[in-house]
Amino acid sequence: MTARNELRLLPWSGPEGKPCYLSTDDRDGYMSRLADDIEAVQLGMAADLLEQALEVLGDEDAESGELRPLATKLTEALWDVLRVATSRGHLLAVSEPHHS
Repeated sequence: MTARNELRLLPWSGPEGKPCYLSTDDRDGYMSRLADDIEAVQLGMAADLLEQALEVLGDEDAESGELRPLATKLTEALWDVLRVATSRGHLLAVSEPHHS
């Protein structure tokens, strides 16, 4: 069980797109490390995609046909980054001491 009965939101979805959660005290356990690794890949891919988007948007000769696939990829990356931020925000809230 995680500290204070908190569940970790995992960086992948279950059946029908429903969120998956992990309940463990072991932040160095296999599933925790796997989730950390996948989050790192997702964040790296989002950073690469952002660079690509900046190039396309900065190119005055870019065709409008390039924008729809780019917007789709950016939306997917933003979804992943939001999930990572939500998960890590919950982890921070659990690990930080509460001040009165």
